[in-house]
Amino acid sequence: MNLLLEAQHLGVSRRHKSILRDVSIGFGATGSVAIIGPNGAGKSTLLALLAGLETPAQGEVRLGMRRVVDVPAAERAQAIGFMPQHFEPHWDLVLEELLGMRLTPPRGKAVKNKWPTVEEVIARNQLQAFRGRRWSTLSGGEQARVLLATVLATDPPILLADEPGAALDVRHRLTLVEALAQRGRTRLVIVAMHDLDLAFRHFERIVVVADGRIVIDGGEELIHAALLDESFGVVFDRIGVPPGVMLRARLRRQAGP
Repeated sequence: MNLLLEAQHLGVSRRHKSILRDVSIGFGATGSVAIIGPNGAGKSTLLALLAGLETPAQGEVRLGMRRVVDVPAAERAQAIGFMPQHFEPHWDLVLEELLGMRLTPPRGKAVKNKWPTVEEVIARNQLQAFRGRRWSTLSGGEQARVLLATVLATDPPILLADEPGAALDVRHRLTLVEALAQRGRTRLVIVAMHDLDLAFRHFERIVVVADGRIVIDGGEELIHAALLDESFGVVFDRIGVPPGVMLRARLRRQAGP
């Protein structure tokens, strides 16, 4: 398989603590991938490295045939859409200004495919009510919807999203997850998330990160893997809920004396 995005032997340490250890993983041009794991496992760091926003102490990330850190920032931004868990613009912009910045081609670069207008992006994402409001006046869920629309405005071939539904209510979270998984049919979508049931229900590939390593990488069958329980430090009850299985976690109890 030709790999569009590939990490090779990544290692990252901070304050003498290992965050990622010898992580290697590859992704093709299409696919919906959920990265799951406990807090502090290294999911967000892995996404930042894949996006070229951080440089690993060891190893490298390749975008096609080039190291991602060697790709000019403007070109990289057109290839990789990145939706961070927390985002604060330098200026308190309104939606139209955010979109206008995203839809401005890099200086001296021709756009192969016609980009949509600001009006088209607003209409497509049903954001008319937000068009004149400043970023600081939007709720967490509204900010998440605006940010995703901004990131996807130029239709990048790769989307990396770090907990994109964390601030959304149930309905909008489901809508978002379904849309991201659907996008994976024609683009590459990699999402770090905590909701295991949504991950297994909608994403075709599941990557479990624990203690800075990739411990499991596969499909929906991993919902039955004992390593899943071990990675999260709990016991999962698998409950049949057609057409799939729902996970219910309970704490491990120490054996008696």
